[in-house]
Amino acid sequence: MINSISIIIPMLNEAESIASVLEHLLENSTSKNIAEIIVVDGGSVDGSQNIVNKFVPSNKIQLLNAHKGRAKQMNFGANHATGTILYFLHADSFPPKNFDNLIIQEVTKRNLAGCFRLQFDNNHWWLQVAGWLTQFSWRASRGGDQSQFITKQLFTEIGGFDENFTIYEDNILINELYARKQFVVIQDKIKTSARLYDKHGVWTLQYHFWTIYIKKWFGASADELYTYYQKYIS
Repeated sequence: MINSISIIIPMLNEAESIASVLEHLLENSTSKNIAEIIVVDGGSVDGSQNIVNKFVPSNKIQLLNAHKGRAKQMNFGANHATGTILYFLHADSFPPKNFDNLIIQEVTKRNLAGCFRLQFDNNHWWLQVAGWLTQFSWRASRGGDQSQFITKQLFTEIGGFDENFTIYEDNILINELYARKQFVVIQDKIKTSARLYDKHGVWTLQYHFWTIYIKKWFGASADELYTYYQKYIS
């Protein structure tokens, strides 16, 4: 079977970054490897949709509309994907050059899911350390900012993202993959925005992220996690 990648980007008010991300994807991949780029909007009001629509007539880019919520948006995109590999990407993250070939190489080796190492666009020493730690296979070093590739078959077997979770949905899927011993970290780096750290402060935001992680560890519900996120981060 010839592998092809469907890139799925959930979007909500990403006018500042979405054009740069789409241009980056087109410039750093080989067209024959990309089935389509699916941008799934959750109700943007900042002109994001107009920006994406400028790309839509060509370049295999589609704009879909779905209910708000990253899990819902990503599942919706996956349901419309035609590629054998799904690649979930945040709208402020920039994968490495030839990311498509790197992903296909891993799938060809029967590594059916994984991510890239992470690099923040901020030189704060803690964010540099946090990025450095993502080279290792430790479960605690994983997160959605690293992007996520997974074969469509495996994604379907797992049941996709758990739509009960408005946040932390990436980690729920990653937990499933680790339980199946089906996860690889590609050592090339994806560069992602540190805008939330810039907004809240590095240590304040890191404290809240750790708190959410611990709350989930001790059995907090999806609603409890979302309430905490809305109060302290959103």
